[in-house]
Amino acid sequence: MAKASKSSKTTKAAPAHYSFFQSVERNFDKAASFTDIKDKGILEQIKACNSIYSMKFPVKIDNKVEVIEAYRVQHSHHKLPVKGGIRFSMDVNQDEVMALAALMTYKCAIVNVPFGGAKGGIKINPKSLSEYDLEKITRRYTAELVKKNFIGPGIDVPAPDYGTGPREMSWIVDTYMSLRPGEIDAAGCVTGKPVTQGGVRGRTEATGLGVYFGVREMCNDADVMKKMNMTVGMADKKVVVQGLGNVGYHAAKYFMEGGASVIALAEYEGAIYNPKGLDVEAVMAFRKKTGSILNFPGAKNLKKSAEALELACDILVPAALENVINGENAPRIKARIVAEAANGPLTPDADEILNKKGTVVIPDMYINAGGVTVSYFEWLKNLSHVRYGRMEKRYSENMNSSILGSIESLTGKKVTAAEKKIILHGPDEVDLVHSGLEDTMIGSYHEIRDVWMKNKKVNDMRSAAFVSAINKVGVSYMELGIFP
Repeated sequence: MAKASKSSKTTKAAPAHYSFFQSVERNFDKAASFTDIKDKGILEQIKACNSIYSMKFPVKIDNKVEVIEAYRVQHSHHKLPVKGGIRFSMDVNQDEVMALAALMTYKCAIVNVPFGGAKGGIKINPKSLSEYDLEKITRRYTAELVKKNFIGPGIDVPAPDYGTGPREMSWIVDTYMSLRPGEIDAAGCVTGKPVTQGGVRGRTEATGLGVYFGVREMCNDADVMKKMNMTVGMADKKVVVQGLGNVGYHAAKYFMEGGASVIALAEYEGAIYNPKGLDVEAVMAFRKKTGSILNFPGAKNLKKSAEALELACDILVPAALENVINGENAPRIKARIVAEAANGPLTPDADEILNKKGTVVIPDMYINAGGVTVSYFEWLKNLSHVRYGRMEKRYSENMNSSILGSIESLTGKKVTAAEKKIILHGPDEVDLVHSGLEDTMIGSYHEIRDVWMKNKKVNDMRSAAFVSAINKVGVSYMELGIFP
């Protein structure tokens, strides 16, 4: 029998591999012991996926019948309706949809939105299909959901996700209405719709704006900044954003407008870097013109998009797909704050490595909750059948005009035309949506912060977010009275 070599004895064990859903469960288990819930049965109920609908249906594409694989997972029924996006991607599988549905449960709880978590997915490449074929697939998927009672304003409310947008949501609501004629709240069966179809102004930029609000609140937190040996505020912060889809673009835009310096932007074709900062709008215009961000004037090209993740910066915003930061590249991450704008961009191994380095990871289930928050506002708008601001805009403007007139009369001074325009402005729908989102992100940050700072056993922000979410969901289950 051959003897083992010395090198074989010292070989390091390969890092554990976790599926996406197992990673979510692992984070749940890590936080569960710090919660107020001591009954293991309740914790198991919170963790479990309540309903999983796996389907296959035929669609005729180019005179050929294709069998389409699709899913809808309802993770938690502690509150109804459940809520979560639908993604179109060849990477869609049951494990991924289960994980994303679970994260939606915790995300809704964190931002105090009264929904259970859900997620959907269709295994297709939307870029390889015509608009006509995409519409056929979307409408058939919606019909399958209706058949099994997996969609409805009081049951399950989908939304856009990776590979989908307002167009697909308009197909869904139209199909639902045709199959549920006369249902007065039918428009609330899905969110992320075009404004003309019952959507809400401010939904497009909601997730990216929420990322900015959440990071800004941390940077304005004097105690946390002191602990991290960083200055308070956004003015001197250097930001790297990976992914220039809807979320990444808007996050980068608002960081730039908020005074931070966006030094690098990364997309699938590569990345660009300028230590003095990039003009996000100019980069997007350049990409629209040339088809790529590479060779942007004044910026250095990075051939591999992943190289941008390892640049020295204050804030790193991975806004693409999951698992882009893992056990292999995490040791080389130099950012002080990582804001998970995408769903699950860090593996559990990466999480542990960054925590040990003192890097603060703002978890996805809080920092990218802007989308579901504004989806909630859209759902409320659909149920109330009135546009935000319609009832109070003119009243506010008239009242502001009266107050301003009185002040000018008493002081004998007149404000400028520009100042008058700002003072008299009554809130439009988008103003109210942005205000509600800002308040939600600020309030939720401080709820997580309190757990993080006050419980010495909770040493990272992800665990603190899970503790906050689990406590809220657990209370809901116990108040339902389903446990003896």
